[in-house]
Amino acid sequence: MVDASRALLALLAAGRSERFGAEDKLAADFLGAPLARHAVTALEAVPFLARVAIVSATAVDFPGYARIENPAPEAGLSGSVRLAARAAREQGAAALVIALADMPRVTSAQIYRLLDAARCADAVIASSDGHRPSPPALFAAGRFAELEALEGDAGARALIQGGQHVVTSPAELIDIDTPEDLERLRALV
Repeated sequence: MVDASRALLALLAAGRSERFGAEDKLAADFLGAPLARHAVTALEAVPFLARVAIVSATAVDFPGYARIENPAPEAGLSGSVRLAARAAREQGAAALVIALADMPRVTSAQIYRLLDAARCADAVIASSDGHRPSPPALFAAGRFAELEALEGDAGARALIQGGQHVVTSPAELIDIDTPEDLERLRALV
């Protein structure tokens, strides 16, 4: 188990959102607030060591998060993961929890399940809907060097697929990639 106060939370918000169109996906309205604000709010009660938002072009504010600019989001998701892992290492974190800013239904309960499942210094614990693993995911400090060496758009997908999976409700793992995804989510609530 990793205590939340020894883990760094990285909220990834530097994607190019090409499938969403010209609008800033993370600033799109969902229930009267920017889409990205829902993940921020859902996780604000978890007492993390530190919080960082890996950003590029979004104008969304991330209260309580240090902003880390991803200078090359076109190089793929791995760039954001590398920046997050470096921040975790520099903070002396025992683990890195990665969540996505475009997952507005994420819960602190799922984050605590990931933290509880981490039993060793090289643990990789991912969320799952029962069929496929996804973020949010936890990487223990023994994996930081691997994360800092990642390249391309796959991010930490191989590590996540080979890690332990903690099943949660598929509703918590809804990821908004297109305007249609956002409309489907709005219809659910």
